[in-house]
Amino acid sequence: MKKQVLIAGGGIGGLAAGIGAARAGWDVRLFERAGHFSEVGAGVQLGPNVVRRLQAWGLQKELQSVVAVPEALQVRSAVSGQALACMPLGNTAVERYGAAYATVHRADLHSLLQTGLSAYADVHLNLAQTIEHYREAEGVVTVRTQANKLIEGDALVCADGVHSRLRQQMLGDGPARPTGHLAYRAMVRQAELPLRLRATDVTAWLGPRLHVIQYPVRRGELQNLVVIVEGPAPQDMERWDHAANAQGLEAALAGTCSALQDLVRSVPKTGWRLWPLADRPPLRSPAEMAQGLVALLGDASHPMLPYLAQGAGMAIEDAAELQRALSMHDLDVTLRLRRYALNRWQRNARVQARAQRNGRIFHATGPVRWGRDSALKLLGARIMDLPWLYRGDGSSASSL
Repeated sequence: MKKQVLIAGGGIGGLAAGIGAARAGWDVRLFERAGHFSEVGAGVQLGPNVVRRLQAWGLQKELQSVVAVPEALQVRSAVSGQALACMPLGNTAVERYGAAYATVHRADLHSLLQTGLSAYADVHLNLAQTIEHYREAEGVVTVRTQANKLIEGDALVCADGVHSRLRQQMLGDGPARPTGHLAYRAMVRQAELPLRLRATDVTAWLGPRLHVIQYPVRRGELQNLVVIVEGPAPQDMERWDHAANAQGLEAALAGTCSALQDLVRSVPKTGWRLWPLADRPPLRSPAEMAQGLVALLGDASHPMLPYLAQGAGMAIEDAAELQRALSMHDLDVTLRLRRYALNRWQRNARVQARAQRNGRIFHATGPVRWGRDSALKLLGARIMDLPWLYRGDGSSASSL
């Protein structure tokens, strides 16, 4: 008889976990708190390490239909506008890492994974249902939903995000920590922008205590803009007037170059949305990813700052490793989940630490900023490329 995995969370991590488990031959019961699947409008960068895993799941055609494939990653000074460095992507990434570096609308990636999951027969999606609690006994994990319904499974995967309640039951380590960084996000139609403001590449603008990322998504039809600044979050984000974001953003960018300010002003004033960023310290052991019949995945396990563009990528990598572990049918389930955690925790910890380090570099001031800019001008792609990250631990698949 097939084993059954219960998955908490219907975001990118939860859907990817469902695909991995279904491909491993397990029944999947996924629980999502919302009444329907949806994702907010933001962009996601997919390194070759992530694209290869989506290809291995048979999602190549669907991926090709929605992504943009930038030709380069550029770094510019947010203060002067000067180009500091450029790393080729496009065919160079394909030749070097076996897959493209792609950019995608988060809603398109979510839809792609949902479509991929729906291809498997033994998948049951439970919307408007939240897993509130779990307990283990005699080789079975039993969850209690918000509606006080009890459901049994052979394993539980918690992919319920950075504010995971189930993580608290497992680890009891308190809430994710506020970072003092705020992300302003916007999505604009490229056809509505002047040619000089349209994005075909990934461009990072680095400034004192802030940086800006712009890149195309949805086949290049849209441009994703992210401005990250240092500062306190509003006290009550639920009642925060998002229409006031543009005013605060313009004040934060007062010392930047005119080209960058023109780019930000091209977005309608009501088009900016604000998120305070939270993370956790890098993982310290496999026990922080799996215990007994319960595993954590994605942001529930290792939330990270977006300064390596790998948050969604690490969740998808987690799901691919979960697939390999759940396929080890000669092992007890606890040993399979232990194997999953052993094979993932150190890589996730390295990415978490590097993202934190990048934040300090991106936002550097004074002599450190001058040294950073000089190093980028001198070494360029040699310090921007990340073979340890993009090669990952999986085999190459056909390229985009």
